[in-house]
Amino acid sequence: MRTSVPVSSLAHATEVATRAITACGAAADDHLRVDLRADRVFLTLGSSEQATVELAQLITVAVPETEPYGVQLLEIAIDALDIPAIRPFWKAVLAYTDEGGADGPRDPIVDPDRLGPAIWFQQMSEPRPQRNRIHFDVSVAHDEAAARIEAALKAGGRLVSGERAPAFWVLADAEGNEACITTWQGRD
Repeated sequence: MRTSVPVSSLAHATEVATRAITACGAAADDHLRVDLRADRVFLTLGSSEQATVELAQLITVAVPETEPYGVQLLEIAIDALDIPAIRPFWKAVLAYTDEGGADGPRDPIVDPDRLGPAIWFQQMSEPRPQRNRIHFDVSVAHDEAAARIEAALKAGGRLVSGERAPAFWVLADAEGNEACITTWQGRD
C-alpha cells in the first residue's frame, strides 16, 4: 500500500515523515518505508493485510494531506530453461537477495534495499532463439567491479568480453543472457 504527500521542502518532508512514523509507533520499523524528497514524501506499507490496513488508517489521520499514488510496480522476468542454473548468476551480478520466505532455486530475487525491481524467472519448455532476450547494464563503483564480476563467475556466469574494461565487462549466465558490469572509468 503506497501513498504520497506533496511537500515544499526537505524540512517539510521530514515533518510529514515524523507524523507518519509517530502514528505507526513501534510498528513503523517493521512495516513502514519512507522516501523523502524535496517535493514529495512517499509512504509505503508492507506487512500482513490486517496490520497494513490498521497502520494506513493511523497514517491517514496523522497525515490527512496524503494523495492517491498510482500503483506501478516494475518486475523483470527472465525466461529460462534451467532456472536453478541461472538464478545464482543474477543474484550475484545484481547483488540481490532471496525474497523473504522464498529462497528456493526457482524463487524470485530482490534488491536488499527494495529500490530496484524484483527479478523472477519464467520456465521455458523449449529454446526460443528468435525471441528477444534481455541485457542489463549494472553500474557499480569502480572499486566494486572486480568483486561483482568474481561473484558472478563463481555463480555460474562466464566472461564474454573484457575488451572495453574498465568501462564495462560483458558477462553471461549459463543460458547466454548477458549483463554488463560498468563503471565510470574509461568512458568518453
